[in-house]
Amino acid sequence: MYVWEQSGLDAVDAIVGEPESAGLVMLYHFEGFMDAGDTGEQIVERLLDSQPSLTVARFDVDRLIDYRARRPMMTFRRDQWVAYETPKLELRLMRDATGAPFLLLAGPEPDSEWEAFASAVREIVDRVRARLAVNFHGIPMGVPHTRPVGLTPHGNRTELIPGHRSMFDEAQVPGSAAALIELRLAESGHDVLGVVAHVPHYIARSTYPDAALVVAEAITSATGLVLPEVAHQLRTEALRTQNEIERQLAEGDEELVSVVRGLEQQYDAVAGAESRGNLVAEPVELPSADELGEVFERFLAEREGDGEGGGGGGAAGGGPAGR
Repeated sequence: MYVWEQSGLDAVDAIVGEPESAGLVMLYHFEGFMDAGDTGEQIVERLLDSQPSLTVARFDVDRLIDYRARRPMMTFRRDQWVAYETPKLELRLMRDATGAPFLLLAGPEPDSEWEAFASAVREIVDRVRARLAVNFHGIPMGVPHTRPVGLTPHGNRTELIPGHRSMFDEAQVPGSAAALIELRLAESGHDVLGVVAHVPHYIARSTYPDAALVVAEAITSATGLVLPEVAHQLRTEALRTQNEIERQLAEGDEELVSVVRGLEQQYDAVAGAESRGNLVAEPVELPSADELGEVFERFLAEREGDGEGGGGGGAAGGGPAGR
């Protein structure tokens, strides 16, 4: 299912073999599952663009990917095919701004053999002595873009991101390879942490840098990794995106503005109740577990209808409501 790249594995062995080494952090994110606002994908792209990386292991994408469901791009020039974008699902060794090493596992989410894939990742985690596995993505939520991005940490190391509470006790939602890996790693005694950003549902199908920025900052806080280039790029793009959303709202219809204002009132009511230690102090209707599950399923269905990448909805594609 995977093969080691000897040069990369040797580099990892040299790092974890040092007496002062406590093990490496492994970040992981896979394309294809729900990622509202392209939250996880933005972080992966900027990590890979910010510095060189060394491949440690490669997964067999021919075995894991359904090409008819997600067709790789090919380039046709004049009268012949000249290029094929081979999908890559790889573990890479990287370093942060201080030179501290960490691992990044990224690529398309496998379409099959999830249990075998999760078992392979567990083998890799054991072999490279990863001390903490961290996954991240965004989910669509009934929150306004004018308020701070909320987070839901999960896994068996949620204390690494203090100050955040879950909005519900239990929910059944569509599964993912990343979630299965988290479950299987935790069952085998490994430390795992998931970070989910709450993305306003009316712009969930557009790129939302605010969510990626908050997640990147949470990863830094939880792991100690220093990622200033990633944060700087996301902060600049977040400001630009917020200005564009406000411009489109100003040019939009009153109904859309009313929805945003209603979400602001709901958000402020809940925040005020929490500050007073009384979560039922205001008559605010929070989403139920079933409603959250329906949002997840609808969001996934819309992505499948548009093809991978989510299409042209949201603020980047004709208005915050995707008109």
